[in-house]
Amino acid sequence: MGLECATCPVRDQAACAVLSEQERADLATAGRTRTLSRGEVLFAAGDDADACATLLTGALKVSSTDITGEERILALIHPAGFVGEMFRPFADHDVTALTDCRLCIFSRSAMEAALDQHPALARALLRRSQDELHSARALLELTGKQDAETRIAGLLLSLAQAASHSPCHPAQAFDLPLTRGEMAQMLGLTIETVSRRLTRLEKDGVITKNGKRGIELVDPARLSSLAGSL
Repeated sequence: MGLECATCPVRDQAACAVLSEQERADLATAGRTRTLSRGEVLFAAGDDADACATLLTGALKVSSTDITGEERILALIHPAGFVGEMFRPFADHDVTALTDCRLCIFSRSAMEAALDQHPALARALLRRSQDELHSARALLELTGKQDAETRIAGLLLSLAQAASHSPCHPAQAFDLPLTRGEMAQMLGLTIETVSRRLTRLEKDGVITKNGKRGIELVDPARLSSLAGSL
């Protein structure tokens, strides 16, 4: 399916936002839209992934699997995020859909040509890569926190910030892209501990759970304080 930049939900947040309308239209001719269902693999470790993508909707996880078969989630990709190892012949990690996703896909050769032609796009992708590396490190640092509540509060705050259209304020309401099990695995906790702590945060008036995945921040300042951000 071809790209429709005019209706793109991340047209103002993605790296290509630095391009003019004509430059974006020219770039779009080299790309296509792809959809993924939850659990579907975009890139598999060891494959020669000759493509890269911008996430339009949904959420992706970047993970590795050890020799015992245990998965470790290393990073999360949110809308407007860029994924694809441009200058390496093989992917080191699996990239899998956490939810139903829609992506803007380009071949590596087409994106390399675009970067050569548009230095501003190359700089924008570099800045986004730096931001996403910082976010991945911050999530990994959560596993070193001694208190389970601090880990969970930090993850919720990170997901709320990723769901926000403002760089200054987290989204008040959002859907968790992770299951309780995935949250537990990512934070080094048990599923039971994650469930108990989420219930405790709700009882304390910090969050409200809406359905299976919905989260509303009732007291964002308190959540930030619990996460160690204040």
